[in-house]
Amino acid sequence: MNDELEKLKGDVKLPLGVIIRRTLKYISSEKGGFILSLLLLALNVALDSISPLFTSRITDELVQDNINIRLILNLVLLSFALTCINQAFLYLNARTLQNCGQRIIYRLRKEIFEHIENMSLNQFNEMPVGSLVTRVTSYTASMSDLFTGVLVRILRDITTLVGVYVIMFFISPSLATSLLGVVALVFGISYVFSKVVRGFFRKERACISDINTFLNENLAGMKLTQVFNQEKTKEEQFLEKNEALRKQRFNVIKAFGVYRPLISFIYNCSIALCFAQGIRYGLSAGEIVAFYLYLSKFFNPIQNLADQLNALQKALTASERIFNLLDVKPDVLDKPDAIKIDKFEGRIEFKNVWFAYKDDNWILKDVSFVIEPKQTCAFVGATGAGKTTILSLIVRNYEVQKGEILIDGININDIELNSLRRAIGQMLQDVFLFSGTIKDNITLHDTRFTDEEIAEACRYVNADSFIEKLPDRYEEEIIEKGENLSQGQRQLLSFARTVIHKPQILILDEATANIDTETEVLIQQSLEKMKSIGTMLVVAHRLSTIQHADQIIVLQNGQIVEKGDHQQLLKNRGYYYKLYQLQFEN
Repeated sequence: MNDELEKLKGDVKLPLGVIIRRTLKYISSEKGGFILSLLLLALNVALDSISPLFTSRITDELVQDNINIRLILNLVLLSFALTCINQAFLYLNARTLQNCGQRIIYRLRKEIFEHIENMSLNQFNEMPVGSLVTRVTSYTASMSDLFTGVLVRILRDITTLVGVYVIMFFISPSLATSLLGVVALVFGISYVFSKVVRGFFRKERACISDINTFLNENLAGMKLTQVFNQEKTKEEQFLEKNEALRKQRFNVIKAFGVYRPLISFIYNCSIALCFAQGIRYGLSAGEIVAFYLYLSKFFNPIQNLADQLNALQKALTASERIFNLLDVKPDVLDKPDAIKIDKFEGRIEFKNVWFAYKDDNWILKDVSFVIEPKQTCAFVGATGAGKTTILSLIVRNYEVQKGEILIDGININDIELNSLRRAIGQMLQDVFLFSGTIKDNITLHDTRFTDEEIAEACRYVNADSFIEKLPDRYEEEIIEKGENLSQGQRQLLSFARTVIHKPQILILDEATANIDTETEVLIQQSLEKMKSIGTMLVVAHRLSTIQHADQIIVLQNGQIVEKGDHQQLLKNRGYYYKLYQLQFEN
């Protein structure tokens, strides 16, 4: 469990080789484009590497007594033509890379989102929403840079380094050999730098994820912050996290602040060595100029590599945290031989069910009951008794640790999740509405439903009573979370959303809580109609709303203490009777 939690948080360190292998797998789907890009890259490096030879030849010609102007002009024109061709190769290369890279990132984002959708509620409880958002957006953007430029630019720089050194060796083996020590020194410094900066980037990414999580949570709870005058406290907490991010970012800046000037100093020393040794070895003016230009081409890729290493380390750190998430196996999955059921009769049975959210802290203890098709069954009990947990287990938001849950005699673990959840309509206390129109929130963008079916569903649950009064009726825009509608109106929309999908089992979890009296009358009328749809399971604290249920199950501390209808339970004068007396005395 701890390993899974660390993966969710992105704290599991993966070996560099594993990260690279898994990253390269995404390239395999676009290997044709990347092969074309590498060919264009090779042509670009080849043309770029020979350009100083033209300058060398022109320099040698200019120091002659009899200058051949025609030759110099021809060399200049040829150099210009090759430069134009080279730029065309660069354009084609960039376009090819962008097309391939964006397709890869599109598939990666889709894979991450689908993986998140398959995670259980228990896993969502362990994972801050802000961190998930960061991985889908920010981290995939870093990987996008990797696929659309960083990898190819690194290959280009390495190829340029090798090609340039080979040409330098061809011009003067002695001078090229004398620069080997400088080359070794530069690569040694770059290796140490990459090791140091990767640790800094990992910590920086963790800080970014932390601050995004904080922002997501506190923006959502801003109303509560303002009600309790906690702005100053939240500001201090944000500044603390912001300072942690600043420190980590500053560590990266300091590392680059040491690396770049050091490489620049070595470059200038190399130029001095080039001129001194060039004269010593008797090189011509053109050859020394060529060597100088090649030194620039040799150190430019090294300076570029520093920037590319920056982007590469960001991408590798982002990849690590993404792979951590993808490595988390969803708690709730279909069995390979799971069966698809088109329609349920609605018989529900719990057999000796035990359930705990964590370890052995049992929320349900040996719970058994049967609900017959078309029955209405209510669950009552104190807060924390396990009522909502039972409803969550039926739709497999969580998996039971012991016992089994059957629908129509079939273990729900043997039924396809899509098939199971399609048959169950859920109406919860906290109704979530998406930004969009009322119509979109009822159909959830399912184009199978006609306008007449939408209107009929709304009439059935009395939602038309307020929708028809709105300026744009079913096209009325709903702001985030439905804040421009009352609690009762949001609840009626959730009823319509459930009814239009024609479920065979209905779940109501405190659906009438926090509703004004007028709206409660409409909801109660709707519920009476909805009883005819199928089996109904109701959780309610207000016992007046469940008096007509066919069966009432009374829970206490995760165990069933009573079962029966309203009149039977009152006659028993047990726990339900006490709850009833308390409510109606008040």
